[in-house]
Amino acid sequence: MSKVALIAGVTGQDGAYLAHHLLNLGYAVHGTSRDAQMCDLSRLQKLGIDQDIKILSLALNDFRSVLKAVSSVQPQEIYNLAGQTSVGLSFDQPVECMESISVATLNLLEVIRFYDPSIRLFNAGSTETFGQTDRVPVTEDSPLSPRSPYAVAKAAAYWQISTYREAYNLFACTGILANHESALRPKRFVTQKIISGVKDIKAGRQTKLNLGNLNIWRDWGWAPDYIKAMVMMLQADSPSDYLIASGVSTSLRGFAELAFQLAGLDIEAHLVSLDEFKRPSDLNYIAINPLRAQEVLGWNSNRTISEIVYKMYHEELF
Repeated sequence: MSKVALIAGVTGQDGAYLAHHLLNLGYAVHGTSRDAQMCDLSRLQKLGIDQDIKILSLALNDFRSVLKAVSSVQPQEIYNLAGQTSVGLSFDQPVECMESISVATLNLLEVIRFYDPSIRLFNAGSTETFGQTDRVPVTEDSPLSPRSPYAVAKAAAYWQISTYREAYNLFACTGILANHESALRPKRFVTQKIISGVKDIKAGRQTKLNLGNLNIWRDWGWAPDYIKAMVMMLQADSPSDYLIASGVSTSLRGFAELAFQLAGLDIEAHLVSLDEFKRPSDLNYIAINPLRAQEVLGWNSNRTISEIVYKMYHEELF
């Protein structure tokens, strides 16, 4: 019998790549969207798997909806990749952010606890929860200090997972994910905005690329590699939380420079930093030490930032 997996948020970048990976592993894959009849299947179509996944409607902030979905699919593994994904948007919609991340995670945990405690749950966390790290790499034992509604919601979900794992002996874990990119990223994310903007400048469709703070540093990785870590976490002998990152931080300006170089353009002639695109509270530097995932899971990310920008620019999917 094939394993059955339920992916909440299957139509997003991570959900699509995860579904593709699980199908290759022989899983029967079910996915959820807020409205299964109206969801965007473009990423699943690009990966050629839109016909291989059963998609059902699910409102994660509604306990009854979660119970109905889980009881109908009867999965052995659940991957929670749904919820608001934008730090910037969370400042404009903080209530929706908390409901779609924290309340959603709590509903999943409660359904698993009462319906089938043997179900294994992966929760997508974020390194944004550590707050300002400066240049000292954080580990799984570093204190959380969230500085955005998004990070607060992710931190709450992280502690919910930890509490249910200890109190109810559930196999639940959080992958504390650093930024991870691909050609499937929507344009609202700054990395894809850079790639698209540079291409438009190259084609003569625009002359300037307007960004916010260019001096933020992030650990950027390659999304198809990161979803493999999610699956590995649920195959482990015991549940634990792991930092999923490359261990290398790059500035936003550095990311943009690589894109402009690929296009053969002068960055100084086209890149503009505007205050209107800066967030109310932003993290200047995030540094991460992913050693535990390497030592325990045998997972690592060895993609260079140059390779990632190249793949995004040339729209390579894997």
